[in-house]
Parts: sequence; C-alpha cells; structure tokens
Amino acid sequence: MALTPTTSLPLGFQAPAFELPDARSGNMMNSIDLMEGGPTLIVFMCNHCPFVVHILDEFVNFAREYTAQGLNIVAISSNDVVNYPQDDVPHMKSLAEEKDFCFPYLYDESQEVARAYDAACTPDFSAFDSKGVCVYRGQFDAARPGNDLPVTGSDMRKVCDALLAGQPVPAEGQVPSIGCNVKWKE
Repeated sequence: MALTPTTSLPLGFQAPAFELPDARSGNMMNSIDLMEGGPTLIVFMCNHCPFVVHILDEFVNFAREYTAQGLNIVAISSNDVVNYPQDDVPHMKSLAEEKDFCFPYLYDESQEVARAYDAACTPDFSAFDSKGVCVYRGQFDAARPGNDLPVTGSDMRKVCDALLAGQPVPAEGQVPSIGCNVKWKE
C-alpha cells in the first residue's frame, strides 16, 4: 500500500463529463444527470483500501443525511481489477448492497475518468458547486487507520453545509485526503 495524498490542483475547474456503469444496477449513468439540480460530491474509492474501509460506515451515514438535503453523491472505482480482484464489479455490487449505498457506485474500467479528475488515492474527494465548478479537493476528516481520531466527516460537513446554503467554500485550509494509491493498469 503506497500512502498517497490527493493531487493538489487549482480549484475552479469544471467537472469532466463521464458515462460509466453502476455496479449495483448495471445501468449506464452520466455526469450530466448525476450532477443535475445541486452541488455534487465525487469520491474515488474502492472496496479493499483500509483508508476507505476506515471511514465507510460514517461516509454512508453522511451520504444518507446529505443526499436528503439535496447533495448529489457519486462514488467511482477505477482500480485495476486484474491485480485487485476484490475491487471488481461483483464485489462492488456486493458492498453497495451490504452497506445499502444511497448513491451510485460506478466502475471506471478504462481509468479515463480517474485520469480526467486527476484522482490519486482512495478515498479521493472533489466537491463541485451547482454549476459543476470544483470548490474542494480534500479529506473527509482527519481520521486515519491507527490514529484513534473519530470518523466524523467534519471537513466534508463544513464544505457541504456551505454548498447547500449557497455560501462560498474557502479555498484556504483544505487538507488533502490520504489513502492508498489508485491501482493503475500496467
């Protein structure tokens, strides 16, 4: 496991468009429909990463709370499933059903979407305003496996509260997420 931070990019970029299959339903879903009607949080994640596993239950709770308030949430797995079979679509579907995800869990087989978003780690979070402009790239909170901090989603809650209230999200003070590197194909 290579400890990898979110790639530092200037904020303000437009969300790249995509169309990917949902692991749970098998349906193709596109970014235009998924980001319609409000701010959107896109997270690159996978099934096996200990950093994702560490926050997953609280992230699912967060997602239920914030999708009810109008936040769009999309999870995408881009890992190489040849070398990491636990991240394949059947395992993604199983996890989404077990945890009862209220958001789509999309599979980026070509890894083109991860590259377009400059995703580097799992979990890797980007928040977009209702116009699809990136206003946040950072951590869910400061909890990490082994650091004994509670998983609260405090950083993400501040960002999403501001977005839902139509308030600006401060660019300063954004802390990169840290996790396993995206498992790129060779």
